[in-house]
Amino acid sequence: MHTIPLSEFRAHASAMIDLVEKGETVRILRHGKPVAELVPLKAEAQTRLPSWKQPFEPVQLPPGVSLSQAVLDERDEAPW
Repeated sequence: MHTIPLSEFRAHASAMIDLVEKGETVRILRHGKPVAELVPLKAEAQTRLPSWKQPFEPVQLPPGVSLSQAVLDERDEAPW
């Protein structure tokens, strides 16, 4: 991990980003106290789909039951 003051980060921001791209972590200090860390992104974070875009199994309703009734029944069975 590289620890640098904010003034040095401002002067060498591009070089610090290069370090992060290589897998290093850069901690930035303001008045001697840590205020930020630049960390490399994880590969899975870039390829992960949001939950609303992930495939799911379609709802199977029993014969003769409406969707609204199935939702009400499930809500009534909830433990909370």
